[in-house]
Amino acid sequence: MFAYVGGYTTPDRDGRGDGINVYRIDPANGTWTHIQNVGGLENPSLFTLNRAGTRLWSVHGGRTLISAFAIDRASGHMALINQCDCGGENPVDSALDASERHLVIGNYGSGTVAVMPIGDDGAILPVTQSVTLEGTPGPDPHHQASSHPHAVIFDPSHRFVIVPDKGFDRTFIFRFENGRLTPTAQGSIASARGAAPRHTIFHPSLPILYVNNELDSTVTVFGWNRETGHASEIQVATTIPGGHAGRNTTAEIAVSPDGRCLYVSNRGQDSVVLFAIDPADGRLTFQGFTPTGGRRPRFFTLTPNADRLYVANQDSGDITAFDRDAATGRLTARGVVVHTGSPSAISFVAG
Repeated sequence: MFAYVGGYTTPDRDGRGDGINVYRIDPANGTWTHIQNVGGLENPSLFTLNRAGTRLWSVHGGRTLISAFAIDRASGHMALINQCDCGGENPVDSALDASERHLVIGNYGSGTVAVMPIGDDGAILPVTQSVTLEGTPGPDPHHQASSHPHAVIFDPSHRFVIVPDKGFDRTFIFRFENGRLTPTAQGSIASARGAAPRHTIFHPSLPILYVNNELDSTVTVFGWNRETGHASEIQVATTIPGGHAGRNTTAEIAVSPDGRCLYVSNRGQDSVVLFAIDPADGRLTFQGFTPTGGRRPRFFTLTPNADRLYVANQDSGDITAFDRDAATGRLTARGVVVHTGSPSAISFVAG
């Protein structure tokens, strides 16, 4: 298996990275071996892969570009195909439609969601639609002065696009058809003022959508109507029961493939939180947290078979590994697997 790691590179992002780094992971002992650096890139952040694992698209934090890469499945090496302006500022996330002909981009800095076609060779093509999100800024003058879409995902049917907006305390919902976004009848659903919805994930089998809220350190559980794309709030759960001495914000969210566990990263407490998921209604029960062994866990991800979890600790410049117990979901630290500058994204491709 190959791991692709992005990180911040520029002073305005307190970046100490050097582009995208590629590693080969030993399936027996989990050792990471560096095999390639793709330099000359500013702040490659989150990645989107095609189903075949032969194409990778990267947003670039604080910039206006999307990059497309080809991946050699035999060697793991990647090569730049092209770069294209995303029609907005600070693209933070992207999502690929079912046809793999369109990429949907969330532009954090300009409060827009853009659609970019993809060519036959994987090249990213100019924007064909840009939607400006509308709403009311939240109460935090620093983080919520305007719209800040922070993630873009498709629902399991690939008929709807979900966009949590950190600035407006709303999660926007669009239909996606023939390469175009159209608001649903609901349009959006509000979170608590100052919550700041950040990232989101669907349960693998239940009609449930989870959104982690960055500023108030909570997770909102939404019921999901698969036919209409309507969301309804079921529960709000804190990621720091008992409180935390100091500032804390949530960052990443993930659900185990078996649908039994939900994980969220805390920045400040510097931990990964475990919730048990009720198999009947998707509600969450706090099970505890595991220190990440690093500072500011901006990103984490499960391996494809969910036997391990890897955390990208942005401020300490390292990736830490954890074994995952399949029965309980609990994590056991393996320690640092690699030191790398300001890591912000990890994606896996089978070798």
